Amino acid sequence: MASASGANERTGEEASKRGDRAAGQKPEEMAVETHLLARARTGDLEAFVQLIGLHDRALRALAYRLLEDPQQMDDALQEAYLKAFRSLGGFEGRSAFGSWLHRIVYNVCMDQLRQRSSGGRYLSLADADDMPDPMPDPGEVAAQRLDLAAALASLPPKMRATVLLVDAEGMDYQTAAQVLAVPVGTVRSRLSQARGLLRRALSEDKRGHDRS
Repeated sequence: MASASGANERTGEEASKRGDRAAGQKPEEMAVETHLLARARTGDLEAFVQLIGLHDRALRALAYRLLEDPQQMDDALQEAYLKAFRSLGGFEGRSAFGSWLHRIVYNVCMDQLRQRSSGGRYLSLADADDMPDPMPDPGEVAAQRLDLAAALASLPPKMRATVLLVDAEGMDYQTAAQVLAVPVGTVRSRLSQARGLLRRALSEDKRGHDRS
């Protein structure tokens, strides 16, 4: 009969795999990640750089949308990746490696936001015009991208992060809850509120365009 701890471990592994698949990670990519992770644990910096490269696009998107500043994004990612490399020995594999990285980046970004003396800075449409798009959608027109960027920027950071993880990256609620260190119910609640606010903001903006 399997032990309770063994059952819990299997459940965690299954949740991690579901989270990775939801984010679009293929079996062969997971195999490469496992190999690189084993090398990185031995202190192989080159393997760690390659490992980060597998997730850098999504992590860069999360950091940029939270901090809304390219320089601060780079600083946050540099700090987060250094923390991750130093903490590899403590990574036990109870969650997906990508989720673990997201958690570190999210924490670093939230720390930076808390340190801002002037409070949150919302992204203007003019700023959004120059915003790098780590997840481009060829089917979107420029105006829609600007409207969505501005609407996202108007959300509180924790709510914004929830939308990015679930709606943009395709994480399931359980994986997003692990990254954000909140109950699944909180993820559902934040997501519901955020979607409502986004719909309202985009609807109001569309009416404004129609009148112009």
